[in-house]
Amino acid sequence: MQQTFIQAYAKLSQPKVATAGLWLAQGDEPLLQQWLIDELRSHWQAESRSIKRFDLLSAKSWHEVMSELGTQSLFDDASALIVTGNHKPDKAIISEIERFASAVDDHSPSLLWLISKIDKKSQASKWFAPFSKFGHIIDCNLYDERGRQQILQLKAERFGLRLSTDAWQLLMSHTEHNLLAAYQTLWRLSYLFAPQIAASFNDSSHAPVAIDIEDLQAALVSDAQFSVFDLSDAMLSGDSLQVVKIMQALQDSDEPTTLVLWAISKDMRAIMALMDGKDPQSLGIWRSKQGLYQNAFRRQSREQTELWFDLLYRCDLAVKGVIAQNPWELLLQAALLVSGQRLF
Repeated sequence: MQQTFIQAYAKLSQPKVATAGLWLAQGDEPLLQQWLIDELRSHWQAESRSIKRFDLLSAKSWHEVMSELGTQSLFDDASALIVTGNHKPDKAIISEIERFASAVDDHSPSLLWLISKIDKKSQASKWFAPFSKFGHIIDCNLYDERGRQQILQLKAERFGLRLSTDAWQLLMSHTEHNLLAAYQTLWRLSYLFAPQIAASFNDSSHAPVAIDIEDLQAALVSDAQFSVFDLSDAMLSGDSLQVVKIMQALQDSDEPTTLVLWAISKDMRAIMALMDGKDPQSLGIWRSKQGLYQNAFRRQSREQTELWFDLLYRCDLAVKGVIAQNPWELLLQAALLVSGQRLF
């Protein structure tokens, strides 16, 4: 049975899950494989299974694995084997795996094989057949940002956190393509705002703590004298001198350029939406800041804002290192445009 990581993770979150038999976790995201091990380990420990690890140094290493599967400990109800490595079993071992898998019951050992991402062609191979027919195949790959956020939302729920839409957008932008960095930020948030829930991990008796964008900003470690929220206020107020001062302070303190780009692009998109007749409240603009945004869009013309998308695109390329231009120069240019001052 093939499952996505999210499907398997949700199933393993249940109090009782049958873990005996074959498990294969394929993918290039090691953190997902580790989380899968963590979930299975909690069930293995509840079932009094002894947990052992095996590294496949060659195809012959499978003989040691199969020998262990046939060994029953006097002190443990059953065993759980974690096998790592990409060496495939030979024909004889495949037959042994099939015999083992076809006779699995609740007291049988559990075998988890961690392997790198496999393609469609490999899934048609003979070694794959026993796992596909009798076991659980977990896809531990990330294909897009939407999938990354779905996985992080599961972790946020475990931490007892409920992030606002703006907070999620900031987190995903700030930790682009880095699952570990995003998870560490959620972990830090849990100890800042939900210490009781963090201490009693996975305790659903506590109500989730709402996390807004300011709360997330507090968890993003920064030594800057100013924050991106100060930059936003200066841009919307049309204070170009303050914009330059804040941008320099952010650069000097090594504020992540992804975070600065997120703040500028958020305000640019809000201003353009207001110019299209959208209601400030529908855009999630706080009542206390609606006047700032309305004054900002009155300073702009349609011709000016048409250039913003191209500039944001170049900022993004510079931040990612795709083009050689200094990203801080482009970010300053974009911030000054919002304030009503054209640099060039």
